[in-house]
Amino acid sequence: MKPIKVGLLGVGNVGSGTFNVLERNQEEIRRRAGRGIEIVAVSARNLERAKERTGGKVKVVADPFDIVNDPEIDIVVELIGGYDEAKALVLQAIANGKHVVTANKALLAVHGNEIFAAAQAKGVMVAFEAAVAGGIPIIKALREGLTANRIEWLAGIINGTTNFILSEMRDKGLDFATVLKQAQELGYAEADPTFDIEGVDAAHKATIMSAIAFGIPVQFDKAHVEGISKLNAVDIRYAEQLGYRIKLLGIAKRATVNGKEGVELRVHPTLIPNKRLIANVEGAMNAVLVQGDAVGATLYSGKGAGSEPTASAVIADLVDITRLATADPEHRVPHLAFQPNAMTNIEILPMSEVTTSYYLRMNVEDQPGVLADLTRILADGTISIDAMMQKEPAEGETRTDIIFLTHQTQEKNVTAAIAKMEALTTVHGTVTKIRLENLS
Repeated sequence: MKPIKVGLLGVGNVGSGTFNVLERNQEEIRRRAGRGIEIVAVSARNLERAKERTGGKVKVVADPFDIVNDPEIDIVVELIGGYDEAKALVLQAIANGKHVVTANKALLAVHGNEIFAAAQAKGVMVAFEAAVAGGIPIIKALREGLTANRIEWLAGIINGTTNFILSEMRDKGLDFATVLKQAQELGYAEADPTFDIEGVDAAHKATIMSAIAFGIPVQFDKAHVEGISKLNAVDIRYAEQLGYRIKLLGIAKRATVNGKEGVELRVHPTLIPNKRLIANVEGAMNAVLVQGDAVGATLYSGKGAGSEPTASAVIADLVDITRLATADPEHRVPHLAFQPNAMTNIEILPMSEVTTSYYLRMNVEDQPGVLADLTRILADGTISIDAMMQKEPAEGETRTDIIFLTHQTQEKNVTAAIAKMEALTTVHGTVTKIRLENLS
């Protein structure tokens, strides 16, 4: 059988990794796919660099639409990133009857519904394992391996940059700005790290996973997104003393509010008990914990970025498409795991209705009655205290830190209680709030 022909859009880090791994392991891949998979053309802005990275073995073009419109190409691999140009290229490839592989989580989180509908109508596949958690096969696990389960929730460390920063802040006691600069020097963080440190990248990935887990449309615009840029090193230290570690988590969870089913979709710094395996995933590594009703909790961990780890996922998608290219489209695995006519529109809950536990830290006057005032406010808000820690004031100081860990309560209750605490004359500055998940 003749090889399947692939056009590669972008020969950056992941694109060159894809080319190299596919060439290095071509015989192994052919044996698994049932036919050869060959990259026959690539597009790149820097033609000389692209020729160097591909060894002059394939056609190199400047205009990616030359590849998308090439009738000889069976699969288009989109690795250029971004929204607008990538969307136009992917939709044109689909219109031309080509299958698509993409690592572009931003594209799918924002435009996925339109792209999947177009692919469904045309009878082609859009594969995107590399869009979430790099080389970890979490999309295949959710879409196929756990298909017998009703997924209850998932929680993931799905951004390596922020996990590296938090690990360094904890290990070395450094502040955020210092570690961010270090991460940029080491190549873990971009020159403009906004998408990473403000949680946007993780929210893109959590949005995609939530759609597959619960059979709902991708709804990035409804995700609650908080990053780590305002996280204080002192809270990481206090969390450790209380038996927790702080990670930036992407969370998707089924929930029932006032008898109505909804979905929590949120990204934010989170305290996790340090005895949990996911709490011990350090450095630039990723991990996703999934709770299914039949299988229980399963953990998927590994390299969430990098040239060859991400290329591993891209090539796995190429193999899947190669195996299924001649199959009846109705009998392929649906893009979002559920049949398109069986998707549901369960509401994404506003953050005020989310129920979880909380870490609250406040700087207060060290005088009688302060603790009583604070606990009374929590009690009035039906917020139960799980644990408390009061630090000794430094010598010569009249202020100290008090930390509460709460039992589960709705976010709106905590927001109201914090407003009352901050109104007290004995409380200085703002109350630090970090959500807490036991993941059990």
